Amino acid sequence: MYHKKMKPFKEGFLWGSATSAYQVEGAWNEDGKGPSVQDAKEIVPDTSDFKVATDHYHHMQEDIALLAEMGFKTYRFSISWSRVIPDGDGEVNPKGLQFYSDLIDECLKYGIEPLVTVYHFDLPQGLAEKGGWENRATIDAFVRYCDVLFDNLGDRVKLWLTINEQNMMILHGAAVGTGESTLKSLYQQNHHMLVAQAMVMNNCHEKLPHVKIGPAPNISAVYPKSNNPADVQAADLYTAIRNWLYLDIAVYGVYNHQVWAYLEENEALPDMEPGDLEILKSAECDFIAFNYYNSSTVQAYPAGTERATGKKDQQLSDSQEGFFAGSDNEHLPYTEFGWQIDPTGFRTTINQIYSRYRKPLIVTENGLGGIDKLEDGKVHDYYRIDYLRNHIEQMNLAVTDGADVFGYCTWSAIDLISTHQGFRKRYGFVYVNREDFDLKDLKRYRKDSFYWYKGVIASNGEKLEG
Repeated sequence: MYHKKMKPFKEGFLWGSATSAYQVEGAWNEDGKGPSVQDAKEIVPDTSDFKVATDHYHHMQEDIALLAEMGFKTYRFSISWSRVIPDGDGEVNPKGLQFYSDLIDECLKYGIEPLVTVYHFDLPQGLAEKGGWENRATIDAFVRYCDVLFDNLGDRVKLWLTINEQNMMILHGAAVGTGESTLKSLYQQNHHMLVAQAMVMNNCHEKLPHVKIGPAPNISAVYPKSNNPADVQAADLYTAIRNWLYLDIAVYGVYNHQVWAYLEENEALPDMEPGDLEILKSAECDFIAFNYYNSSTVQAYPAGTERATGKKDQQLSDSQEGFFAGSDNEHLPYTEFGWQIDPTGFRTTINQIYSRYRKPLIVTENGLGGIDKLEDGKVHDYYRIDYLRNHIEQMNLAVTDGADVFGYCTWSAIDLISTHQGFRKRYGFVYVNREDFDLKDLKRYRKDSFYWYKGVIASNGEKLEG
């Protein structure tokens, strides 16, 4: 749709950026923190582990001051479950809680709204050894952990996120470091996470009626490879599996009917206990947070046919014989790390979500990973500026289309370790002086995008050139 006049972003729009605990904090075994699955997993060859990361744990005040210098209205960060409860379901670690309390206070000191994710790919290793999310007891452990957060931090945090990219943990567990299993096992884990999320949303509303809480899946428009009706059907099914399953439950409390039929066909329906469906139905999110990097493209994949499928990555389309096959999109360019770039798909995605659910939306991740070069204390990351500018323009078009978007967070605020491509793949506005196997001095440098985004925020999204 063409617009003669653009609508401005609403007053008080939450401009910011995001990180996750295991990718940025370091201090993996300090002050009582226990190991998570990210500490215990086999590291991708030729990439760093997460033991030091960006060392945000020891640079927190310096880092928040940099975000304040940019004018951040919000900072989305995650809490490490195993820093707060080292084994996942045992004693609470006071020093771990204190770190997050201090981080929240530091944000509020500068007028930055904390946007807190309670779980971002880093299940405590102690729980993983007991079966992880396939073990129903993890539901109770998660609910208790969140209650600890609500009781200790809820007086200062108004916006909570439950589970980051649950759909990617199910569809691409190997890529994001959470493992993979049979389809039956994966959707059993998924069901337990969905029940846990519903219970946590209900507890949050009961304990903290003044705050808001929502899910944070990775959502993207799914295109059919062609206008062949079989490709269109494949795209419709993959959209339900990738996107709508998670949001239908968070908003309406019901399993998506197409996904249910897909699981039934594959003998992968989750085992449920009496009352599970009622728990799902009883909860409702206040808003929808979502991460977007690119769109997906799929084609039909009839059983018994040979089909070239897309590469395995959490941002690339999945494939399953008899249902759908991931495909490249010849109309879209690539990043140097092989992800396709589709700002127009961002507008489409926003409109699809808002049209289907009519909930306020906040973008919680959107960014470009690249190989940045530090030269004379400067980083000229024009490619990142171009990517973000084009996506903000499309977000503004979606707002003008009528979508209710109240915030936008890039990925990431400062450089951190990519889950499976190490420190050479950088996303931040702030360059951290280290490499995969050389910690150097960890000094922080402002990139060109730092100054550009500062102008975007100051103008409430009107000033995008530079």
